[in-house]
Formats: sequence, C-alpha cells, structure tokens
Amino acid sequence: MFKAESTSYFLLLGTTLFLVAFGLVMVLSSSSVDSYLENAGFFGAVLRQGGFAAVGVPLMLFVSRFPMKFWQRVAWPALIVACLLQCLVVFTPLGIEVAGNTNWLPLGGVQFQPSEAIKLALVIWLGMILAQKQDLLDDWRHVYIPVFGVGGGSIMLVLIGGDLGTVIIMAGILFGALFFAGVRLRMLALPLLIGTVLGLLVAISSSNRMTRILSFLNTGCDDHTGTISAACWQPLHGTWALANGGIFGVGLGNSKAKWSWLPAADNDYIFAIIGEELGLIGAIVVLCMFILLAFAFLRIMRSSTSVQARVSTAAVMVWVIGQALVNIGVVLGVFPVLGVPLPLVSAGGTALLSTLIAIGIVLSFARAHQDPVGPDPDVTTQRAARPGPRQVSE
Repeated sequence: MFKAESTSYFLLLGTTLFLVAFGLVMVLSSSSVDSYLENAGFFGAVLRQGGFAAVGVPLMLFVSRFPMKFWQRVAWPALIVACLLQCLVVFTPLGIEVAGNTNWLPLGGVQFQPSEAIKLALVIWLGMILAQKQDLLDDWRHVYIPVFGVGGGSIMLVLIGGDLGTVIIMAGILFGALFFAGVRLRMLALPLLIGTVLGLLVAISSSNRMTRILSFLNTGCDDHTGTISAACWQPLHGTWALANGGIFGVGLGNSKAKWSWLPAADNDYIFAIIGEELGLIGAIVVLCMFILLAFAFLRIMRSSTSVQARVSTAAVMVWVIGQALVNIGVVLGVFPVLGVPLPLVSAGGTALLSTLIAIGIVLSFARAHQDPVGPDPDVTTQRAARPGPRQVSE
C-alpha cells in the first residue's frame, strides 16, 4: 500500500488532476451567465460539476487500488448491466430525449447516460477478451464473432438512441483495442468499411444531422448579411469567439460569447471560450496537456507485461484523446457538429465520472506493472565477476 509509485503513475495522475481543476475554472467562467438566467445563481453549474469532481477524484484513486483479477471478473457483468441500462433508455418510456438524442435515464432525481457506462465496460471487456484470445487473433472467427458480435451489439444500442457522436467514439475504442492487440489491418478493413457505410446511412436519415452536415459544408452559412440560420449559429459563433481571443485572449471571465450567444458554451463548445478568454496561448496549453496525457498512456502501455493491461490502456487512450481531438476539431470547423464534450474539462457529471474511473483503471495497471526498482544490473554483474576473498585453510 505504501510502496513508491512509478513516474508514469504520477504523470498520468498529475495531468488528470490539472485538467479537472482547469475544467472547473472554465466551467465557472463559461456557465455563470446561463446559470444565473436559469435561476441557479452564478455558481449553480460549477457547484454541480464540482460535486461530481469531488466524488470522481476519490473514486478514481479508490479504483486504482484494484488488482488485475478484479477487472477480469467484472468484465462480463459490467458490460451486461450497462447494456441493460441502455435498453431501458431505447426500449422503454424511461429514456429521456435531449437535443434529438434519446440517451438519458433518470435515477433518483439525477439524469445520467448509460452510454458512458457502456464505454467504461467496453474498456474492461475488450482487454479481458483479447487477452484470452491473444494466440488466436489471426483467425477471423475469434475476432469478428466475440468482438464485433458483443462489442458491436452494445454500440448498436447507443446508435438506436441516435447519439452518433458517442457511437463514433465507441467505434474508435473498439478498433483501437484491436489495433493495439496486434490484429492484422486487413482483418479490420471490412468492419471499418461496413461501419462507415452504416454511419453515413444513419447521418443522412436524420434531417437534423443533414442540416449539420450541410452547414459544415458552408451551404447557407457563407452569407452573414442576413439572419443566421439555427444550423449555422453555433459553429459561426464558436469561430468568432476563437477569433476574438487573438493570441493572449480577452482575459479570464471576459468572454462575450458566453452571454447567451454561444449554445453549450460550458459543454461541447467550451474550447471556444478557452480560446476567447485565454487566447491562442491558452488553447495551446490545453492541447499540450492532452499530448502529455497521451504520452503517459503510452508509457504505461510500454511498461505493461499483461496483454489485458496494454489493450485496456490503449482503449482508454483512444477514448480520451480521440474524443478531445473530435471536440476540438468541431470547434475549429474541421468536423461537423457531433455533440461530444471535451474530456475532463467540459461540464457533464456522467462524462466526468466515467472518464475518471477509466483513468483510475489505467492507474491500477500502472501500479501493478511498474518497472521494478533494483540495483544497477551492470554493477551487479561486476560484483558477481569480482573474485571473493581467499579461504585460508587452517
């Protein structure tokens, strides 16, 4: 319990805590106006987010103490329970629709997203199942049937609810785990093609999504002299917020976009508020922190001796870093609006808790597979080769 942890452990832990603290500051700044207009006071949103952080950080540290055997035992139960909760969302009247996506479930007066629980369960389950089949990954039956049958089925449950952004992140977790497990790329080509076609069909089947895609292609958003359409409003004001920040920003708390001009300023578009208030320098700092987070994940993967630890760590890395890149890309106009938060920074209790627990799982791997601390092997070899004292016979 009291042994010294590895540098990778503290690198991942320190970067995570910095992003959580930074996120609370930015949630306070970006949500104060909307929170006041909703009669929750200026601090309503940040107090709610701070409550989730106060629960999530100790929970992350608690989870980091669990051994590898625990994750092997809970992999199947966790995935089954998470899928059952998602079934309640999409197949019963209990599911709550928000912004066109049925992805929320009420529990004790609090709404949460079972899709976040599925992401967390997938991380554990993929590490367990691919570790069991590490010598059979050249056979397509041991890849397609369990991984795309069970894992793909759980993703389909989220797709039924209409949350395409979360489905893209979950698909990235699935393919990332297979790639880092050593599955041949040619075996991933066909599922990737099928998934891409299915995603396009789902996108064009919804008028809301098609409107977002057309606005991303600047259809109807290039004329700023008249009334701005609803589809162009958010991406345009996000771009203007970034442009207003310049290099050094307008100062913390001085954003103009947060005054009810930019929708989801404390959630999906919080990076625009960061760019406006802290400027290009603040935006680069956030990017560097996620790069540092990816470096910590890679170090833990490299030092892991277990296939399960390596695959699950890779899945968490693809989840956190991939979602961050998608969120930032949406704000910068690289991708159409997908509706995924910035991990550890954006407002959202369920997303924050699931991300912190996922990082806690990786921290448990860092504790279990840290590099052993011992004497220098060269010095040990020299001492072994050195002749000992002569025995003097009596």
